[in-house]
Amino acid sequence: MEVRKVELLLLEMKLKEEFRTSVEALSSRPVVLVRVEERGGEEGWGELVSDWGPWYSYETYEVDLLVMRKYLVPQLLGAHLEAPEDFHALTSRVRGYPMAKAALEEALLSLYSRLVRRPLAELVGGRREEVDSGVSIGLKPTVEELLKEVSRRLEEGYQRIKIKIEPGLDVELVRAIRSQFGGIKLQVDANGSYTMAHFPTLRKLDEYDLLMIEQPLAYDDLVQHAILSRKLSTPICLDESIRSVQDVALASALGAAEVVNVKPARVGGVLKAREILETARALGLGAWVGGMLESGVGRAFLVALASHPAVNYPNDISASSRYWEEDIVEPPWELTPRGTLRVPRAPGLGVEVVESTVRKYLKEKWSAVL
Repeated sequence: MEVRKVELLLLEMKLKEEFRTSVEALSSRPVVLVRVEERGGEEGWGELVSDWGPWYSYETYEVDLLVMRKYLVPQLLGAHLEAPEDFHALTSRVRGYPMAKAALEEALLSLYSRLVRRPLAELVGGRREEVDSGVSIGLKPTVEELLKEVSRRLEEGYQRIKIKIEPGLDVELVRAIRSQFGGIKLQVDANGSYTMAHFPTLRKLDEYDLLMIEQPLAYDDLVQHAILSRKLSTPICLDESIRSVQDVALASALGAAEVVNVKPARVGGVLKAREILETARALGLGAWVGGMLESGVGRAFLVALASHPAVNYPNDISASSRYWEEDIVEPPWELTPRGTLRVPRAPGLGVEVVESTVRKYLKEKWSAVL
């Protein structure tokens, strides 16, 4: 596999509705698509999911575009790769920037999938024909609006509801959902917005039979997560804290978590995410696949990864219509009556990029040719 051309396409896509967490409110997203082409003309697609600003990660789309253009793409062009795994060794001198690397790795994976005529899921060890789908709901102006959205998502068929919380918007929200919807699968995500000073509030959440509390404390504080985990009966799930296999091993050794949320972009790619899933399973931790408001391109890799047998909780992988009026792939990702997403068996993404729709949202294009 020898890449002769790389294209980076910057799109701006408007969300159907604002999505608010404890750290930001989004009404649109920068979507950077990566297209690679090998000498025989076959192509592969990936997606960069870094945001406008360094809120979730130090990476932003502008920084990542610079890193890809100046350092990663020049190393990739003309290099002979036996398999996508070779990409990480090729670019190992570039420290950090997992989201930039993940976007290029995805494009290589989908290219390789087409060349060897094997589906993505099979390449990453996936076995399921369908993956369980949960939905993430952002902070709402009122409890009534939150309850309306929970009702709508349950009617659409999602298996699990996750709500964003922050200090002052937490127990009341959970209590209201439990009062109206009973024993649905429910979890909360704090995005690191609490400290141990909020322990009395976090302890109250134990009363509501939650699946888990996701990332309650700071992303770089495994020790206090371990202390908190010992004091709560609700399982702790780590998201931002998990960036590598080593982080999983350390979190397990400290007792800092019972569950991990695995996001390919955060850990440097789908192949590294697979390693984390397999490590979590070996250590007896639960795991699921999280999303970063991907378009239909990035969603293909989440679905493939979520078909791995180490995944044992519903995933944050929703239908295209959850976030977008118009996705950039055909067919769009759709929820089955069972609250699942089907795992494609066709090589490549399993869906086709609609280039006329890409052009509609295109803001900037850059290419490098061997």
